Amino acid sequence: MTQPELLQVDDSASTTTDRGATPVNDRREIFGWMMYDWANSAFYTTVVGALLGPYLTVLAQRAVGENGTLLNLGPLGEVTAKSFFPFCVSVAVFSQVFLLPMLGAIADYSVLKKKLMAVFCYTAVVATCLLFFVKGERYLFGGLLFIVANLCYGAAMVFYNSYLPEITTEDQRDKVSSRGFALGYLGGGLLLALNLALVLGAEETFGITQEFAVRVSLLSAGVWWGGFALITFAMLRTREAARTLPANKSYFAIGIAELRSTVGELRRLSHTLRYLIGYLFYNDGIQTVIGSASVFLAQELFVARGLEAPQSFLLGIFLMAQFVAFGGALVFERIAAVVGTKRAILLSLLIWAGIVIYAYGFFRTETQAWVMTAAIAFVLGGSQALSRSLFSRMIPKGREASFFGIYEISERGTSWLGPLIFSIVVASTGSYRQAILSLIFFFVIGIIILLLTDTDRAVHEAGNALPEEIARRADISSKAKVKR
Repeated sequence: MTQPELLQVDDSASTTTDRGATPVNDRREIFGWMMYDWANSAFYTTVVGALLGPYLTVLAQRAVGENGTLLNLGPLGEVTAKSFFPFCVSVAVFSQVFLLPMLGAIADYSVLKKKLMAVFCYTAVVATCLLFFVKGERYLFGGLLFIVANLCYGAAMVFYNSYLPEITTEDQRDKVSSRGFALGYLGGGLLLALNLALVLGAEETFGITQEFAVRVSLLSAGVWWGGFALITFAMLRTREAARTLPANKSYFAIGIAELRSTVGELRRLSHTLRYLIGYLFYNDGIQTVIGSASVFLAQELFVARGLEAPQSFLLGIFLMAQFVAFGGALVFERIAAVVGTKRAILLSLLIWAGIVIYAYGFFRTETQAWVMTAAIAFVLGGSQALSRSLFSRMIPKGREASFFGIYEISERGTSWLGPLIFSIVVASTGSYRQAILSLIFFFVIGIIILLLTDTDRAVHEAGNALPEEIARRADISSKAKVKR
């Protein structure tokens, strides 16, 4: 198989790990790893981002009215037709807070990392495919399937991300992480384009109902995810356990103990902990901007002017963002190679802050909406990919899955904070512009904490080398070989 340039890495520093003689920087294995981003992005673009939320909401509203009660949770309040999908998202995220760190801790003591990743991946795939059968009054079944799929998606990601420091040396991680994200945006965008064409042209072009087209699109996301993930599981190697399971200890017991140990280790690795806190803040701002972008555009461009927001415009904006994010991830990988990963992330956060200021004070037209969304997409891939690769260098060897379990929680476990502040500002001021500006708090705090974090020291405290140190070693080694 001839791999395109996007998928190639510099294997001049190819070596073996301490676990047996398992090689790193192997192009075939890296290609397989990156293909999982291509595979699973279908779930977040087609299912979470575009189609399932509106579809489940319509089914619920047909059954109980526009905002009728679906579930009475007693002192916790009611779940209504309008709040049903956000409620399902919250349940899935809340469940991950408890499950993901435990799974990561167990994985480091087991040779089952690849198998566990496959189990959670294909459980999510099956749940996603079963969404095809959600129709009529089966909205509760649909919500349950989504919670299972979302929960298992996050679990598989813990194992997936923890492979990054195992299959690459430190000097290759920005490149591999960025190109993985880029492939994800490209793959998710391609399938979304096909699905939107099917949904928007369902009745006139294809002679089917739009509801059936949505169900077929949800099914296609599961098939795409499960099909391309086969490449990943065929090419990723099964590695030896990072740590030995103590005698008379179950995986559950060691999972709890290892989780406590990881939290204690984070206290020792003070700069890694500081980085995680900074990431918690700025990633919350990023996720809130992404999540609120469509409602902000709809309200400010159309509803505030007494117009109905055209669905084709909002979906077109969302689709365009996928392909711009593909390019942005690759560009920021090059920027990081020139100025360093930390500075590249800081640059992306300054652009994020500039975007919310622009949205507050200058945004007026549909053309500006396209430009602003393109700017969001451009920095999205870079900030996420580089954050992942930088964190991977701060992890002690043998504890990759444990630390990435905590990382996933930093990404998902506080995702309610930004939306909460956004909704409070909207409710108190009646202004979506004031609400979007309030998110600058997260970027400013994230920038300050990252500036105060010695990321080089964090890497060394974890027992790892900086990319430039790896490059120097490779250069010295190659010169020594030439002399011989």
